[in-house]
Amino acid sequence: MPLFWKPYKSEVTQFLEELKAKNPKLEEEQRKGRALLWDRELDREALEAYQAARVPQPPYVYLTKGSSR
Repeated sequence: MPLFWKPYKSEVTQFLEELKAKNPKLEEEQRKGRALLWDRELDREALEAYQAARVPQPPYVYLTKGSSR
């Protein structure tokens, strides 16, 4: 490390630190928002039924049944 080394902070890092300093509850609100969208319990039976009902995709999706090519 050079003798006169100055720690670098990018503009994005400075912006985020300033934003968090202005609103200390920001991270808590972000966690709550994430929990609303992503942190959910899965209904395993419904997931299994959904996966069992899937129809395999044909190799060429634009060729309809009965058309000759």
